[in-house]
Amino acid sequence: MVIKRIREPAERSETCRTAITSGLRSLGRSASAKELSVMVGLSEKEVLDHLAHIRRSSRPKEQSLTVTPAVCKVCGFVFKKRERLTRPTRCPMCKGERIAEPLFSFKMEPKVSDS
Repeated sequence: MVIKRIREPAERSETCRTAITSGLRSLGRSASAKELSVMVGLSEKEVLDHLAHIRRSSRPKEQSLTVTPAVCKVCGFVFKKRERLTRPTRCPMCKGERIAEPLFSFKMEPKVSDS
């Protein structure tokens, strides 16, 4: 009989989405989902789910999640029209599987005063 250890969840002082958002801001550059997962301590899949929600719920007047699309490393094809945040598995042009991950960053919009 195999006894599995139950892993206790880590104590958090902030929500996962807040941690991802503040992590992206503190980097000051674009980051992949893999980098964010290491920084926040979540799986890459969970980070992608949270990024999708952050993208939907961010207010365009204050900040917006900017996604730099994935690029094929073989032929240079850019996945501009791709809506999913995950890395594509294969290039439609050359059928290559060497794809650079999409990168995420925050684009801060200047606040406009009503004066």
